[in-house]
Amino acid sequence: MKLFLLGAALAITFTGAALAKMNFEIKPDDRTLGNPNANVTLIEYAAFTCPHCAAFNEQVFPQLKKNYIDNGKVFYVFRLFARGPQDGLAEKLARCAPREKYFTMTDVIFRSQPKWDYEFGIQDGRAQLVKLGQEMGLKADQINACMDSSADNGRINANGQEAVNRYGLTGTPTFVINGKALESGALPYDELAKKLDQAAR
Repeated sequence: MKLFLLGAALAITFTGAALAKMNFEIKPDDRTLGNPNANVTLIEYAAFTCPHCAAFNEQVFPQLKKNYIDNGKVFYVFRLFARGPQDGLAEKLARCAPREKYFTMTDVIFRSQPKWDYEFGIQDGRAQLVKLGQEMGLKADQINACMDSSADNGRINANGQEAVNRYGLTGTPTFVINGKALESGALPYDELAKKLDQAAR
């Protein structure tokens, strides 16, 4: 899968004990859920235009959250791996809301994918995302300012480039458990739970 960059690609260097020990690091601008001191850290690289990611969000993630994240077993990190420009717009919309509302926004964006994603034949995807944000309580001018800002492009690009360089990521969703990347593709709940249990031992 081609990595879509929202601007000039950024060169990335990796430093720190986390890289040497576990091949992952948590960044201040990551959006996370759960206990940061959990024995297992699960990073999901996903794209808002990815139908498999949307299916995972709806069918698997609620069980994952209930049985592993909410009880402190797993620290969960969500990172965008952009497939196209609409992914960047959707991410900027989600981050336009207060930080504590990020995962509420991403859930709505995934579940509303047929209403705004060009792959469903939608021609005015941005307008539909703005409308979606308004339905979630944001103002249109606020949303458009977030979408027009280039301030977040560097982070989006860097996350995507790191995913390729560090984990060899080629598709979405891809899950990284304690620094070890699994094959790309959505996993059934039972299979993912088994891998999380193994990592906790």
